[in-house]
Amino acid sequence: MVVEQLYTKCLSEAAYFIASNGEAAVVDPLRDVDDYIRKAEEMGVKIKYIFETHFHADFVSGHLELSQRTGAPIIYGPNTETKFDVHVAADGEEFTVGKLKIKVLHTPGHTLESSCYLLYNEEGKPHCIFTGDTLFVGDVGRPDLFSGNMSKEELAGMMYESLNEKIKTLPDDVIVFPAHGPGSSCGKNLGAETYSTIGQQKATNYALQDMTKEEFVKAVTEGLSTPPAYFPLNAKINKEGYESMDALMRIAMTGFTVAELKEKLKDEVLLLDTRPATEFTQAFIPGAISIGLEGRFAEWAGSLLPFDQPMVLVTEPGKEQETVVRLARVGFENVQGYLQGGMDAWINAGEEVDMIIDIEPDELAMDIPHDNRLEVLDVRKQSEYDAGHVKGATNVPLDTMKDIFNIALISAENNLYVHCAGGYRSVIAASLLKRQGYHNLRNVLGGFSKMKDQKGLKIVTTEKESA
Repeated sequence: MVVEQLYTKCLSEAAYFIASNGEAAVVDPLRDVDDYIRKAEEMGVKIKYIFETHFHADFVSGHLELSQRTGAPIIYGPNTETKFDVHVAADGEEFTVGKLKIKVLHTPGHTLESSCYLLYNEEGKPHCIFTGDTLFVGDVGRPDLFSGNMSKEELAGMMYESLNEKIKTLPDDVIVFPAHGPGSSCGKNLGAETYSTIGQQKATNYALQDMTKEEFVKAVTEGLSTPPAYFPLNAKINKEGYESMDALMRIAMTGFTVAELKEKLKDEVLLLDTRPATEFTQAFIPGAISIGLEGRFAEWAGSLLPFDQPMVLVTEPGKEQETVVRLARVGFENVQGYLQGGMDAWINAGEEVDMIIDIEPDELAMDIPHDNRLEVLDVRKQSEYDAGHVKGATNVPLDTMKDIFNIALISAENNLYVHCAGGYRSVIAASLLKRQGYHNLRNVLGGFSKMKDQKGLKIVTTEKESA
């Protein structure tokens, strides 16, 4: 028996590969499915089933492409409606994979069709459960995403029943394999681990403690942040279908010369630069948006970029295909090509470049007393800002900067010192500000993680600052 978790950090997503006696199954595959096919070939097994726990909102699943390439049917739980062929399983229906058995447990709450898959080992003993977004380590799936006409309170009530009737009744030693780990926006505050056991979760997960349904609904629905803007689109794509990766690649892997790129930029093409933030600030093509591959790239792309605008890429040489794949994972299907030779080609051609000045926190501390037009712009989440920030700093969370109105509230007359927690988000924010005509910019290297210990910077919490 093989049960392998295939974890993708930038999306905090876990897919699973199960194999036994010449047969295999995949749970919640990513859109780029080559790894699953390669793994099956290397192990000498045939992919028999593709199990989907629900319509994912945070990434485009590989269910369709994997099914087309292997012939394996796609399995969803009860109440599933799609525009393509799937097997809608009944609650309690069982499937065999080699000497293993997989049982469907319908667990609505995160979504109506949400289901978990309980795997029995060769001895017929419950071994592990693939919980999708129903149960995470330390948390449960939020009930306010792709929910039809139901309120988050109604769905939370359904989740209460699902957890108490289907999950908490399982043996304590059953391994919990969720669809997401820390950093995912599909829950409120997922734990640091990517798997656990039923017993551990019953002991430590707030949502599995004994409480009334009313208490549970309140606990699960309060404190929910606004979900990323691309979630509804991804859920729709997963339900209705999408282009194959091969079709996307044929167009997206078109290389443009500098002259050809200049012509493309006349046609309202969005220019996305995926080089590391520290390289972007030194030199970039005017108007380019920075979202570096080194961070939560796909999530920020989905949150900030338009899905209907043609896009051209500037990447580190050799990173073009990786960029296209990671964009496709969250539903971008309009990449037109990339700059051949990357930024060096642009510079060597003598074309105009822009830059963002990087400064250390000590420079900010020295400038504050002497510049009455200085404004510290903190682009971290509200919760991060509230817990501690530079006194007088303006908080404009990066995920709100897609709205030009929010950017317009920032004074173009001020000298803006932009920072986040570590330096990744601040460069994205600075590139967005540059596109809107803000040029009095400084990027604070190391972000708040370095600033909080800098002598001369007064750090306060929101509670103390407003007292």
